[in-house]
Amino acid sequence: MSDSEFEPVPGLPERLPQGERMLWQGAPHWLSLALTAFRARAVAIYFAILMVWRAASALINGETLRQAIEAALWLAPLALVALAILITVAFLAAKTTLYTITDRRIVMRFGMALPLTINIPFSSIDAAGMRRHADGTGDIPLTTKVDQRMGYLMLWPHARPLRFAHPEPMLRSLPDIDRAAMVLADALAAHAGVAPRAFPDTHLAGQTSDPALSGKLAPRGG
Repeated sequence: MSDSEFEPVPGLPERLPQGERMLWQGAPHWLSLALTAFRARAVAIYFAILMVWRAASALINGETLRQAIEAALWLAPLALVALAILITVAFLAAKTTLYTITDRRIVMRFGMALPLTINIPFSSIDAAGMRRHADGTGDIPLTTKVDQRMGYLMLWPHARPLRFAHPEPMLRSLPDIDRAAMVLADALAAHAGVAPRAFPDTHLAGQTSDPALSGKLAPRGG
């Protein structure tokens, strides 16, 4: 029996209050999560460099090409085990994660061993951004007010990388990033009482400090 079976509504710890509407739900794509959050590609490159270095060292030391290749291949099982672990954990993390956007808040439910649910009211969001990956998935980082800070380790991997002093929750590796971004932009605009702005279909970078965009999707990098 999965933890989600105890939820009155998938992804939510309780039923939505009267008048609150669910607008969107989604989960990370496991392969994108493995490549971006768990750095599986970087680990593969690291082991590839080690194997080349070991083969080159063997050749420099006078060994034959066959011996050099065999020396390098000794690292292959270790590389495969490391990648298998990362991919498995990423797969489980994606399968136990569900992001929800309502017309009042963002709810993040995640955790393999100890499921955790985090509510982020729109009133606590200073800014939101979007980052698109080459595979078409994307992230939505959230800048929250000072009194809403959350621990980086508690959030990871659902946190913007390297923001240790001021952790930023992040909806990661979304396969329908454009849909999620548009829904969130419209919901934040409606909450702020302003007309929603067009959301550009492009790779976004940089950050805005325009107060008028507070609580709306703005280009982000990182």
